[in-house]
Amino acid sequence: MSSKSHPKTAPSRGSNGLTAVFVRQKKAPGRYGDGNGLYLVVDPSGASRWVLRVMCNGKRRDVGLGGSATVSLAEARDKAHELRKLAKAGEDPVAARLALREGVPTFEECARTVHKNRKSTWRNGKHTNQWLKTLQLYAFPTIGKTAVNRIGTAEILKLLLPIWTTKAETARRVLQRVSTIIDYATASGMRSGENPCRLAVLGLPKQTDEVVHFAALPYSDVPGFIRKLRASNAAEITKLAFEFLVLNASRSGEVRLAPKGEIDIDRALWTIPAERMKGGKEHVVPLSPRAAEIAKAAIALFPEAELLFPSPNNAKKPLSDMALTELLRRLKIEATAHGFRSSFRDWASEETSHSREVVEMALAHTIESKVEAAYRRGKLLEKRRALMSDWANFALGNGMSAEPPDS
Repeated sequence: MSSKSHPKTAPSRGSNGLTAVFVRQKKAPGRYGDGNGLYLVVDPSGASRWVLRVMCNGKRRDVGLGGSATVSLAEARDKAHELRKLAKAGEDPVAARLALREGVPTFEECARTVHKNRKSTWRNGKHTNQWLKTLQLYAFPTIGKTAVNRIGTAEILKLLLPIWTTKAETARRVLQRVSTIIDYATASGMRSGENPCRLAVLGLPKQTDEVVHFAALPYSDVPGFIRKLRASNAAEITKLAFEFLVLNASRSGEVRLAPKGEIDIDRALWTIPAERMKGGKEHVVPLSPRAAEIAKAAIALFPEAELLFPSPNNAKKPLSDMALTELLRRLKIEATAHGFRSSFRDWASEETSHSREVVEMALAHTIESKVEAAYRRGKLLEKRRALMSDWANFALGNGMSAEPPDS
C-alpha cells in the first residue's frame, strides 16, 4: 500500500511562515500568508506590500503596514502583533495605524507628558502618584493606546460607564483628568474640535452620590463661563451676583439673600450667620479682590436696598433663584448654580496642593471635630484667603499660585 503523498513546502518559505528570501524574491502576483492574519500582497506590477487582516468588534479589517521594500518581515510582524493587541482590546487598528503615520501621540503618551509637566506644582506626593495611577487603572486599558486625536464621545463613555454609578467620586476624577489631557492635546495642536468629555456627560446616567447631585461645569470651562457671563445682556445685578457666587463657591441662597451688613469691605470678609447656613454654623468667607469689587459695585447699583443683590425689578425683594437658572439656560450652559461648588472642589483637588480640610471648610462642609478644631486655630483664615484668591485668579483667567502659605 503506497503512502499518501503530501504537498511539499516551497523551499522559499519557512515552516513557520514567510522568509526574508521569499519576500525579497517573490514577484508573482498574489496574497501570501505569514500566519495570524499577516499577508504579503504582490501586485501585478511586481510591487509588494504588507496587509494585516484582523477582526475588530465583529468586523473584518484589512490594515496596510507599508511596502516590503521599506518594511522588513520582522518589522511587519512586530507591527501586526501590536495591532492585533489593539483589536483584541476593542480599538480600531486602522485608526491606530493612521495615527502612527501622522505621528500623533497616544492618549497614554499625552497623559504622561501632562503628569510630568504638572507634578512639580504639586507638593502633595500622594496626589502626584494618585493622579497617574487613577488613569492607569481606569483609562489606559480602554484608550491608552489610542491616538489622542481619535478619541471621541463613544470612547469616553466606554471607559466611564462601568464605574460612573458604582465608583462615583473616582469616575468624576477620571473624567476631569481625561478632559484635562484632551484639552492639552487640543492646545498643543494634536487634535481639534470640541472636547468629547463635555458631550459624554450628557450620555451618562444620574449619579446618586450626594456630592455630584448637581450638574457641574468642568473647572477648565469656568474662565470661559465668566467671560460669557460678563458679555451677556442679563441685568447687571444678576451678572454680579452670579460671578460673586462662583468666586466664593457659595450656595445660591447664601448669595441671593445676603444683606449688606454681612459684608466688611475694609477687611474683605463676608460673615454669614449660623441661621442662614445649611450646617447651622457661622461661616466666614475671605473675599478675593475681585469679589470685594463686586460687593462694592452691587452696593453702588442699589444704595438704598438692604440686600446686597436685590431683584432688578424690585429692590425690596431678593434676586430669584430662577433668574440664575434662566441665565444659565440662555447661555446654553449645561450646569446648575450649585454645581459651581463642585467645579471649585475639583479644581482645588486636581490643580492645587491646598489641603482637603481647607477646601471642605471653604465649602462650609462639616469635617471631623478634632481636625476642624485644629484648623480653626492658627492661620486658617490666611490659608482660606490664599485658596479663594487662587480660585479667583484661575476663574478670571489670571493664572494662580500653586503653593498655599506655610503652616
